[in-house]
Amino acid sequence: MSVRTAGRYAGAFFLLAFVSYGIGSALAGQFVGTALVVLNSVMVAAIGVLVFRALGRQHPRTARIYLVARTVEAFLLTAGIVLLDAAGSGAADIAYQAAMLSLGLGSLPFCLALDRRRWLPTWLAIWGFAGYALLATGAAAELTGAPIGLVLAIPGGLFEIVFGLLLLRRGFAPSTTQPGTAPAGASSTAAARTATRS
Repeated sequence: MSVRTAGRYAGAFFLLAFVSYGIGSALAGQFVGTALVVLNSVMVAAIGVLVFRALGRQHPRTARIYLVARTVEAFLLTAGIVLLDAAGSGAADIAYQAAMLSLGLGSLPFCLALDRRRWLPTWLAIWGFAGYALLATGAAAELTGAPIGLVLAIPGGLFEIVFGLLLLRRGFAPSTTQPGTAPAGASSTAAARTATRS
């Protein structure tokens, strides 16, 4: 699987996981709802694996952090739906907020790596970084009793939709020409002009 293809799969999982968890949590307590939340967790973990495959060579530490963060998120989201039946909504909410804290913190270096690799325009990488920082802040606040997590999660959620659509279209690939490098074909064109002049 090429890096570009891995990115397209990741984009599909970003979008499908969003829908799967949304419907699954709305149907909490029913078999279908539980199955959709578990499916979401599988896709969340798969995103971590695909990103690790794409970034592992150039940014191994970031890739490992993101893989661990996504794996922890997947486990806690599944645990949350199990705890909802066994221990009530309070325990389930703690598991959910801990999952969002893991996602938010683990995605910060990921956004920086996306900018360094130029897989995202800088403005979109900044949006992602800020969105995940707010998500982590909101989750931490919820865990300490301040009910502001939902509002602070909105920028990060919107980023994941935009990012997922972008990945689905072109996968992991540079979004712009690298600074200081010529566009593709420019060097051959320059060589041809030099040959013509001589």
